[in-house]
Amino acid sequence: MKKLLALLLILLLSFSLVGCSNNDSTENDTANQLEDKLVIYSTHTDEMLELVAEEFKAETGIEVEYINLKGELADRVRAEKENPQADIMFGGASSLFMEMTEEGIFEPVETTWAKDLQDIFKDKDGNWYGTIQTPVMIFYNTEMLTEEEAPKDWIDLTDEKYKDLIVSRDTLSSSMRATLMSLVYQYDKEQKLDEAWNYLTALDANMKNYYSSGTLQFQAVGRKEAAISFAVQSSIVDNVVKNNVPLKIVDAKSGSPVITDGIAAIKNAPHPNAAKAFVEFAGSSKMQAKIANEFNRIPTLKEAIQNSPEWMKDSYKVMDVDWSVISKNQNEWLQKFDTEIRDANKDKAK
Repeated sequence: MKKLLALLLILLLSFSLVGCSNNDSTENDTANQLEDKLVIYSTHTDEMLELVAEEFKAETGIEVEYINLKGELADRVRAEKENPQADIMFGGASSLFMEMTEEGIFEPVETTWAKDLQDIFKDKDGNWYGTIQTPVMIFYNTEMLTEEEAPKDWIDLTDEKYKDLIVSRDTLSSSMRATLMSLVYQYDKEQKLDEAWNYLTALDANMKNYYSSGTLQFQAVGRKEAAISFAVQSSIVDNVVKNNVPLKIVDAKSGSPVITDGIAAIKNAPHPNAAKAFVEFAGSSKMQAKIANEFNRIPTLKEAIQNSPEWMKDSYKVMDVDWSVISKNQNEWLQKFDTEIRDANKDKAK
C-alpha cells in the first residue's frame, strides 16, 4: 500500500512539473511575441526609411510608422524619455548614442551579427550598433581649382587664399557637428584646446555661407558660388554620379572623420519585441548591402561591403578620433562655436 501511494505521489509530482514547464513556456512565448506595429524616429531620408519599412513588413508582417526628425531627433527622444512614443532611434553619430546611453535612454539588444562588428561600431553592452560608416571628406570643384591649388588637409582651410571660397552645412547637421568636434579633438588630445578655437575662428573667417540643407550646399559648389566644401562621402559621390557635378574628393593628410551612424531600441518603448526584431533586421549584412547599393551608404559589416558598390572598397586615411571624449564634451564645444565663433550672418536657409 505504501509503495502504491509513493508511486502515485511521484506520478502526481511529475505531471505537476510538466504543467509548470508548459506554463513557463507559454509565458515565454507570450513575452517574446512580436507586436503588430513599430514606430521609428530617424534622420534618414524618407526614401530609405520607406525601403527598410517595406522590407521589414514583408519579413515580419509588422506595420512600420516612421518620422524623419533630422536635427531634432535626439531632442525628441530625450523629451519623451519618461513616456516613449517611439520604439527605435535610427540615425545619428555614435558620439550622440554614447551620450544618450549614459542617460539611460536605450534598451540593450543582442544580435546575431554583433560579433562581426569592429568595436568602434558598437556599444560593448549592446545599447547601440553602427549600421553605416560615414567618412566626412573635403572636396572641391575641379573647374574652379586645380589639384595643386586645392587644399590637402583640414588645416589648409584656414589659409587666407581660400577666403569666401568655402561653404558647409550649418550645425543642425549631425555630420557638420561631428566634423567640427573631431577637429576640436585634434587639439584637445594635445592639451591645446585654445588653439582649437583659433582654428575654428580662422575657418569661420574663410567661410562664405553655412547652409540649412545639403542640397543648397552642393548647389552652391556646383554653381561655382564657392569652390570648396566638406560633406559625407556618399553625398559627394551622389552628386558626381547622378548630377554630373565636377567634384573631386581630398584624402586629407591628417585623415577624415568617420561618423558611425547608429541604431538603438528605446527603453520602455511601446513595442519592445518588434524593436528588437527591427535592430536585428536593419543591421544585418543583407540589409546593409541593400542600403549600400540603393542609397550609397557604406556598411559597417565587412561581409556587406563585399556586396556593395566598388567605390566603397577604396581605402582612405581615417582621422584619429576618440568619440567617447567627444560625447562628453560636444555640448560645451558646440555652444562655444555657435555663440562665440560662428558668424550667424552667414547662415543661409535658401
